[in-house]
Amino acid sequence: MSAFIEPIGRLINQLTKLPGVGAKTAQRYAYRIINMTEDEAKEFAESIVKAKSEVHYCSVCGNYTDKEVCNICETRDNSVICVVKEPKDVLAMEKAHEFKGVYHVLHGVISPMEGITPNDIKIKELLGRIAEGGVNEIIMATNPDVEGEATAMYISSLVKPLGIKVTRLAHGIPIGSEIEYADEITISRAILDRKEL
Repeated sequence: MSAFIEPIGRLINQLTKLPGVGAKTAQRYAYRIINMTEDEAKEFAESIVKAKSEVHYCSVCGNYTDKEVCNICETRDNSVICVVKEPKDVLAMEKAHEFKGVYHVLHGVISPMEGITPNDIKIKELLGRIAEGGVNEIIMATNPDVEGEATAMYISSLVKPLGIKVTRLAHGIPIGSEIEYADEITISRAILDRKEL
């Protein structure tokens, strides 16, 4: 028998479906929601429903938007495309305020172990954008793990023969950290990606 009455148990169960939300956090969230005023609870619920109904993928890059084409695709330099795994990676890149080009969201990476092939992610759409012309550089910004590297190499093998520059984000020792605590792969990438001073 559950320690919670059915409506609270159901709410906790739904909240645990969110990434990073365990049972205790879900319980805290559930009690916070229950303690909201009726108006606050309705506004909270309506914001979820509204986001779900209004947010969709940009028809050009695949990032989240509430319009047909996102603001980034409408206003930025289309000659440089930064390729990322998922929409949250666009947000991470934008926080740096350095990149002035546009994005292409793959919605996954090639992973034979999980049965994800090049046909399961948005590579054809990227090639379609390139075929339209005007693209000078593709920046591969997939994660520096096995799947991310394999995806970057696969896309590079398709794009380089088209005469388009393909670059990869540099990887290495993070600023503010100490070399003695870095793992071998990080140090190896830092040596390979070294730059002249």
